Amino acid sequence: MLDGRRAPRRMKNREYQQIDPQALATPPPRPPPEHMPKRARRKWEVFPGKNRFCCDGRIIVARQSGVLPLTLALIVLTSGLFFIFDCPFLVEHLTGCIPAIGGVLFVFVIISLLQTSFTDPGILPRATPEEAADIEKQIDNPTGLSSSYRPPPRTKEVVINQQVVKLKYCFTCKIFRPPRTSHCSLCDNCVERFDHHCPWVGNCVGKRNYRFFYTFIVSLSFLTAFIFGCATTHLALRSQGGNGLVVALQASPASALELVVCFFSVWSIVGLSGFHTYLVAANLTTNEDIKGSWSGKSGNEDVGNPYSYNSIIKNCCSVLCGPMPPSLIDRRGFVPSDDSVQTRPVEIELPAAKNDINMEKDCLDFALSCAG
Repeated sequence: MLDGRRAPRRMKNREYQQIDPQALATPPPRPPPEHMPKRARRKWEVFPGKNRFCCDGRIIVARQSGVLPLTLALIVLTSGLFFIFDCPFLVEHLTGCIPAIGGVLFVFVIISLLQTSFTDPGILPRATPEEAADIEKQIDNPTGLSSSYRPPPRTKEVVINQQVVKLKYCFTCKIFRPPRTSHCSLCDNCVERFDHHCPWVGNCVGKRNYRFFYTFIVSLSFLTAFIFGCATTHLALRSQGGNGLVVALQASPASALELVVCFFSVWSIVGLSGFHTYLVAANLTTNEDIKGSWSGKSGNEDVGNPYSYNSIIKNCCSVLCGPMPPSLIDRRGFVPSDDSVQTRPVEIELPAAKNDINMEKDCLDFALSCAG
């Protein structure tokens, strides 16, 4: 009887002693998510202007693309009709150089258009809070006025080629704009050597992309005039031999569509190219010409253009052939982290664990109490 009673007790002891005390240990808690290191952000992700970025900040475009898709569609559609319907007939009856000339002009137009649209036009970075506070200290702000009061435009005067030039203060960027700089309301940026905001290319035209814009409009003028002349020649050749113009239009309706598109666009494009050729020769911008900053329209007849070299060749070389200035916004740079602690590992103090002997004894006592 005693042996029979002791047997279950021994069996129970053996079963309870097989419990692994380490299996009952509480796993260490994971650090909370707020203490995990954060991903380093690039500057284009926190850019304050109204721009969009593609390819990890390598391409910058305006948020309002304007009619850029329409511009591309008109160029590609008109050129496509020319290469498909006009070129085979002209190669057969005239020369094989026509497709080559049209292809070179088409490539120039597309490349220069994309460069104008996707290039930083010369955006100036905004002042940091420390720089803005330092500038504000240098300006005498009126006292006793409400916080919504905006004082008159503040200016500074600098001398360029013995000519006094006023620098205006930008309330958005918190900087004194350099010479020939203006703030674009559509992109919400100060652009160096600001010419204008062109909706046809969907971007501002400034110091860094003006040469691409000029190449675009000049090459587009040649391409439009070339297609217009070739389409007219195509219809004229088809109408010979007593066929008439109506028969020629029925035989090649695509040429008639090209004539309509080119006829209504060639005059404006050629006129725009001539206007910007004059601006390049005089080293002026569209913004300066409209305001009459150096032409006497502003009321001062003695004002001359301080940026002109008094030579057409030098002005053209300065605007179109100078070295490409670097981008100042550093859009692919990393944002400096203000909290250096978040990158360090977080150490959590855990309560001291019991040793194996005490853990095993507690488990045995708990098992015996459950068995009665």
